Amino acid sequence: MSPLADDPARFVDDALDGFVDLYADQVRRVPGGVVRAVPAPASQVAVVVGGGSGHYPAFCGLVGPGYAHGAVVGNVFTSPSTADAVSVGAAAAGDAGVLLLTGNYAGDVMNFTLARDELRERGIPAEFLVVTDDVASAPADEAHRRRGIAGDHVVFKVAGAAAAEGLSFDDVVAAARHANDRTRTLGVAFDGCTLPGADAPLFTVPEGTVGLGVGIHGEPGIGEVPACTASELATLLVERLLAERPADAGPRVGVVLNGLGRTKYEELFVLWRAVRPLLDDAGLQAVQPDVGELVTSLDMSGCSLTLVWLDDDLERWWCAPAHTPAYRRGQVGAVADAPRSQDAGTRTGASTPGAAGSEVSGSTSSDASAAGGAVRVVDATDTSEAAGVVAALGAVRTVLTDLETELGRLDAVAGDGDHGRGMLRGAGAAADAAAAAANAGHGAVACLREAGRAWAARAGGTSGVLWGAGIGAVAHALAARPVADPSTRTAAAVRAGVAAVVALGGAQPGDKTMVDAAEPFAAALEQAAAAGEPLAAAWDAALEAARTAAQDTASLRPRLGRARPLAERSVGTPDPGAVSFAAIVAAVRSTVVPEEKETP
Repeated sequence: MSPLADDPARFVDDALDGFVDLYADQVRRVPGGVVRAVPAPASQVAVVVGGGSGHYPAFCGLVGPGYAHGAVVGNVFTSPSTADAVSVGAAAAGDAGVLLLTGNYAGDVMNFTLARDELRERGIPAEFLVVTDDVASAPADEAHRRRGIAGDHVVFKVAGAAAAEGLSFDDVVAAARHANDRTRTLGVAFDGCTLPGADAPLFTVPEGTVGLGVGIHGEPGIGEVPACTASELATLLVERLLAERPADAGPRVGVVLNGLGRTKYEELFVLWRAVRPLLDDAGLQAVQPDVGELVTSLDMSGCSLTLVWLDDDLERWWCAPAHTPAYRRGQVGAVADAPRSQDAGTRTGASTPGAAGSEVSGSTSSDASAAGGAVRVVDATDTSEAAGVVAALGAVRTVLTDLETELGRLDAVAGDGDHGRGMLRGAGAAADAAAAAANAGHGAVACLREAGRAWAARAGGTSGVLWGAGIGAVAHALAARPVADPSTRTAAAVRAGVAAVVALGGAQPGDKTMVDAAEPFAAALEQAAAAGEPLAAAWDAALEAARTAAQDTASLRPRLGRARPLAERSVGTPDPGAVSFAAIVAAVRSTVVPEEKETP
């Protein structure tokens, strides 16, 4: 990628600053993303789209009348945090509720599901749907597991048009779901993309071949085919999509020929010249086709073809006017631009949260009493343990700084290569939040709680929300734990953290995730504690189990997450989440687990 960045770590923030300045008449910035500068009527369902950056015009470039009401903006190829999704959803919502839409990626699913639930708790009707248009990422009978790629544009556009018509909340949700059910996409890559600040692409395409079935997060294709002409590529794309034509489909289709970032418009025009007659020969009528860059992947050289089989409703919404910074169709009427009677931010329960969560608070005796019996409460007076938490998180930040490049390399084998950068962002935010809480006089539990919230809010993505949940569960367990020796107490807290990760992410041992290292670590810690081992010895045994298990993931095929469609490529490489887990618990060992004194 062209090195137009002052600081790669601030690439997204800097880009968003420039975007909002350029289009200040159309969008305004809120914590976590952007919303329309001129709000839609309060009676209109708000459509909020989002995901990681690197896909412009998706997602912030598609905010405007007839399209999205807001966009949640994550780091490059990384899901936004729950806090960011809540912030943008609350800012965009009127009286009719908010529909959250993303592609089908684990981090987006976790964070936006939690955001939907929090918005509902605030009294805002909310729903969350994912786009599943990528035919290469799962077979037709497992369509719910497919990724969302350029079909995002179709589903987002339909939802925005349905909302602009003034349809009810349930009807807008149904329109988006119907559009997704009728949309299919296949993509190809001629060359990989490069993260800002990186000196090499996330993947390369072997000379003389084309990567088939690529995603939009820097993932290589599921396979290669020989390099071909535009006409040959058109035949491949059209035939693969026609094979998935819905049984009840009519002859009219919406079409998106999408550039992935580095393919020139003239090349797309050449390809469209070859695609159009193939659709005609198949008896299909292309309705207002879009050819250009709609959902990109940084500077990836490649393209994708999307077909959506239209009925009367879908065709009306597909052809409806829209006006955004990056996408315009027809003439948007005055109704869509009319201001609301009241600003969304003034609605009851619709306040915008801070970046890292709620006010710091220590544990209370009422929190602890929930565990029953005698309890050991770690509160604001427990400054020595608070200092240990701060030291541990500082050590974690240091080790992840050293491992950032290696973790990114492991992740890029079958994923998007952002694991190292995301983990470092999360750990850094957690360390800073814990230090702030400790400096304010709070105890270890409060430090951990704030660390968990900050990790989830700053890191985003799958690892961010999982580590945030895990740290939060550890804090809760330590806050209300029956009196016990340090080994037993620590083992119980670790078990609570691992259980929270499993409950939220759904992974099990063998799925090739961090759970493959976390579960053996927790089990070994429990076993050693039950045998009466002191904490240092118990932790060392558990650490060895975690390290061994992390390396053993090299033989596994991923069954969950972004690496699943490229499972075979992953075999032979350990899972980056498992490796980073083992590194983190090693860093914690060096700071907070006391060495046992030898008996004279």
